[in-house]
Amino acid sequence: MNDVKIYVALTSDCRTQTLKMLEPLKGLPVGVKIGLELFVKEGPSIVKDIQKAGFPVFLDLKFHDIPYTVAGAVRAACLLEPDVINIHASGGRVMMEAAAAAVTGKTKIIAVTVLTSMDETDLKLLGSEFNPLEAVASLALAAKESGIHGVVCSPLEAATVREITGEDFMIITPGVRPAGAEVGDQKRVKTPAEAIRAGATALVVGRPITGADHPAEAARAILQEIEEALAI
Repeated sequence: MNDVKIYVALTSDCRTQTLKMLEPLKGLPVGVKIGLELFVKEGPSIVKDIQKAGFPVFLDLKFHDIPYTVAGAVRAACLLEPDVINIHASGGRVMMEAAAAAVTGKTKIIAVTVLTSMDETDLKLLGSEFNPLEAVASLALAAKESGIHGVVCSPLEAATVREITGEDFMIITPGVRPAGAEVGDQKRVKTPAEAIRAGATALVVGRPITGADHPAEAARAILQEIEEALAI
């Protein structure tokens, strides 16, 4: 199981600005989430640059295509040796099974259930009669049965996912905001302590750290909150 408790979500699409942003965080037990914007702009080399700086990498590209294509993308991503990569669970069981079979090396693969920017209205637009909790639970169970190592879900669904998937299953939760912080475009949020107590393995935290006047202090405060939650 991955020991990283926080993945810092990068908000810059510029290599120089990104590496400068990470400088104060060196030495802290945090990983880095590289999303589509930065990866498309800078290419695979940005993964190596961040790894050389000492940070575990969560490569957040959310593959979603036919099984053959996703399996190929997963194999290619694993060559970069990220700690975590992800796909969309909504691609279906066959796609998830193909992705799980394509994983190599140390990389863990997780499946995105329902984006934290979505709510019941958005699900209905897609033709689903499930509410977010029901949709996440169904997709998480399918992911586990397909050989996927874990899921991405909001902290509101983490307890249910933990209950139905057991202890040896990764749950990474975005939509985490310290008390009093702005929620931005997230619709289903909790504090770091609430997310950990609900069963999250690791948290994705962006602007509360990258937008802070003192990013290292902000990260330390969240890490302390996590440790206190785990001690209860």
